[in-house]
Amino acid sequence: MSTLSADALPATARAGNSMATRWLLNIGHAIDHMFLLIFATAVTTIASDFQVARWEDLMPYSVAAFFFFGVGSLPAGRLGDHWGRRNMMLVFFFGMGAAALLVSAVQSPWQMALALALLGCFASIYHPVGIPMLVQGALRPGWTIGINGLVGNLGVAVAAVATGFLVKYFGWRMAFAVPGVICLLIGLVFALVATREQGAPAKKKATSKPPPGVSMARLFLVMTMAATSGSLLFNFSTNSNFELLTDRLRGILQDPAQIGLLLAAVYAVASLTQLLVGNLIDRVALKPLYGSIIAAQAVLLALSMLVEGWLFFAALFFFMTMIFGAIPFTDAMVVRFVDDSMRSRVSGMRMAVSFGASSIAVWLIGPVVKQAGFTALLGLMAATSVVTLLTLSQLPSTPAPGRRSDQA
Repeated sequence: MSTLSADALPATARAGNSMATRWLLNIGHAIDHMFLLIFATAVTTIASDFQVARWEDLMPYSVAAFFFFGVGSLPAGRLGDHWGRRNMMLVFFFGMGAAALLVSAVQSPWQMALALALLGCFASIYHPVGIPMLVQGALRPGWTIGINGLVGNLGVAVAAVATGFLVKYFGWRMAFAVPGVICLLIGLVFALVATREQGAPAKKKATSKPPPGVSMARLFLVMTMAATSGSLLFNFSTNSNFELLTDRLRGILQDPAQIGLLLAAVYAVASLTQLLVGNLIDRVALKPLYGSIIAAQAVLLALSMLVEGWLFFAALFFFMTMIFGAIPFTDAMVVRFVDDSMRSRVSGMRMAVSFGASSIAVWLIGPVVKQAGFTALLGLMAATSVVTLLTLSQLPSTPAPGRRSDQA
């Protein structure tokens, strides 16, 4: 195996984080995903307020947020390893809160684009910093990642339902302002109670290496390509699902708050898949498990192209279950193959490429739907799943971990 067992780890590596720190880090994941999806959920109302004829024409203004969400991971990961992950998480919480308040005050599409870009810069901190910090000393990293993924995607659910209600009753500006204030308060709590680091991770001595006969360059390439296609799929789905469900339920249900509730229910239940996957990652060989979930994604997305109404809602539930179920694997690969002393930097490099490239998904949603409709978008998503599956064929095969192997 590429990492040490818990018993073999030094005491300092097993110490890990306090329970409060772990839950604040998990909440940070929810905030990260929630804030980036508020705009997509409220885009129809914002377009009307800014006198933009169609919501599809406003979607490209959010591309910069997702671009910087990706490329910002590179400096964030380096700072996390060299300056400290706790310090960077403080920047994350306070920066996200302030940026959300700024978005709530903009007066034009271009101001919106700039404010969302700043939000994306701060959002880029979480994945290369928060998750490596979370799995430090974790006895069951797969389970830890699964819980983190569940809470993160509950943030997606909260974005759907909270934004729907805030937009309906208080306006789209409050949909950014209220979460922004809450984020600032959480940052204050994190500053007071989060576990102090014993030193920057980069100063630690490396204790693990890739499997024999497999280069780090190959691993990095496979992880990056899989993460890129996975991020494309995540962005395609979560940024279009509100309008997609509105379209497929046309004539049945049109109230934005009720559609938000339906999406929240889908996201909440589908997110539970990550707990199952996280548990399996600690017990089952990574490559066949990952491949099975991606294959199911492709089939379900293809089937969803053929149905409408409540049948489509059922299809959406199942393909989102598979999309969310695949999320823990990108971080599990880093934990499995990369030493803790450099995880933030490797994660940052991987995410800079994958999230930066996948930001094109946000730009494509409007033009694709406007020109070819949602069926074409679903077809593009199915093709993306097939690309992911082909990429995974190059992932090195590793034996199933023991109950207490593959530790952080």
